Amino acid sequence: MSLNLHEAYDLTVVVPVFNEEESLPSLFQSLQQYQQHSAMRVCFLCVNDGSSDRSLEILKQQVANHEHFFYISLQHRTGLTGALKAGFHTATTEWVGYIDADLQTFPEDFDLLWQKKDEGDLICGIRAKRHDSWSKKIQSKLANKIRNAVTHDGFSDTNCPLKIMKTSLAQQWPLFSGMHRFLPALTLLFGKKVVAMPVRHQERKHGSSKFNFFNRAFSGACDLLVFVWMRRRYRAPVIKDNNLEIANEHRID
Repeated sequence: MSLNLHEAYDLTVVVPVFNEEESLPSLFQSLQQYQQHSAMRVCFLCVNDGSSDRSLEILKQQVANHEHFFYISLQHRTGLTGALKAGFHTATTEWVGYIDADLQTFPEDFDLLWQKKDEGDLICGIRAKRHDSWSKKIQSKLANKIRNAVTHDGFSDTNCPLKIMKTSLAQQWPLFSGMHRFLPALTLLFGKKVVAMPVRHQERKHGSSKFNFFNRAFSGACDLLVFVWMRRRYRAPVIKDNNLEIANEHRID
């Protein structure tokens, strides 16, 4: 099932939610304030990823009282990648984006990304000044260096939870755990263009992070191996000549 929103909105922002009952009231307030002054026609699609707290109950209450907000609820927890893919495949607008429910990034900065939409297929936020603990900063910096050494995508902050992309591109990305860490690399692999834009960052005000050093390190290493395998096996044939009514040099994605 898809939300037929392509005529009413320019951008669908996917908001993955897992056990964020403390953050949701502030999240909806912030997103609603942004929606009223956004540079584009934007709606928000919250994806409940098998929460075990009151997140789904609160989502239903908030969506019922706020225009331009929608939700889907997954049967089982799938992780951030699964929640994002479910949202991307539900959206029908030309562009889709995402933001974390913890509000460590600012919805208003979607306007900055939107200004670059004619320059690329994926517009990535880059947290210019991070407000995390020193240990989290070190973990993130080390992980980005290792990932970049393998993927060569040239991006220093692929985990920034503020991005917009063409929906047709987002729906092509393969579903594997940790996919969200490789969106620039996957986009380049598909022959598309990536643009980076500095955005703001703030401390988490409610709840707690779902990641720690051990699950970041272990899952990150496994995901990197999956990406390397997929990159080696990936094929993108290009039609050079034909007698059909299709342009030469047509790429098959």
